[in-house]
Amino acid sequence: MKNFKLDHAFILAAGKGTRLRPHTDFLPKPLVEVGGRSLIDRSLDRLIAAGVTNVTVNLHYMADILKAHLVKRTAPEITFSYEPELLDTGGGVKKALSTLGDQPFYVIAGDALWTDGLSGDSLLRLATHWNDKTMDILTYMQPLSSMILTAGSGDYNLAGDGKAVRSFDKTGTHMWTNIRINHPRIFEEMSEGAFSFLPLMDKAEKDGRLYALEHDGAWHHISTPADLARVNDMYTREKKQA
Repeated sequence: MKNFKLDHAFILAAGKGTRLRPHTDFLPKPLVEVGGRSLIDRSLDRLIAAGVTNVTVNLHYMADILKAHLVKRTAPEITFSYEPELLDTGGGVKKALSTLGDQPFYVIAGDALWTDGLSGDSLLRLATHWNDKTMDILTYMQPLSSMILTAGSGDYNLAGDGKAVRSFDKTGTHMWTNIRINHPRIFEEMSEGAFSFLPLMDKAEKDGRLYALEHDGAWHHISTPADLARVNDMYTREKKQA
């Protein structure tokens, strides 16, 4: 939708980040730094640039440390959603729906790291392509061929009509970035409690309402200490050269 902007977003930040140990033994994964700035601060900066004013962040692992860091920010306005027990990638969003309004909103993983491509601001590009009549989810998919620093899995294929088709045997051409817009209506049939977001992706696909854009910038799947080292080295070198 031309000139369509979203003012709410949700950041998934409750997880333990166990595969990134020992970095996450004393620090929540969203606070891990790349190029001297934390992953979650980079995402929040990008959301502000896209016009987002209200962000909900879910908390569980090292909640006090993450909150203490985020309350120092002057923008955006941040609401915290506490999870005494982890609610997974779907249940966490469901719990926080009352803070997100009744319009579509961004959802971003707390460890997301991406750069814009030739298409310009990635988040604004998503908003521009959103169609409330035909879509329940619009997400970015990263072509595996562009993933140089971190390993990817073939989660999806992209159809010619812009729809995403899940590859259950992981032989697809694209990896899901977990950067998306979704409408709150997709949660209406889900009960409170822990559940993954993937069944909602599958339902939207079955209903013909799961769409995707190919991300034409870089996106890094930081899962292990080796991934972090490679990406951090690149960002640090680029920062020195700037």
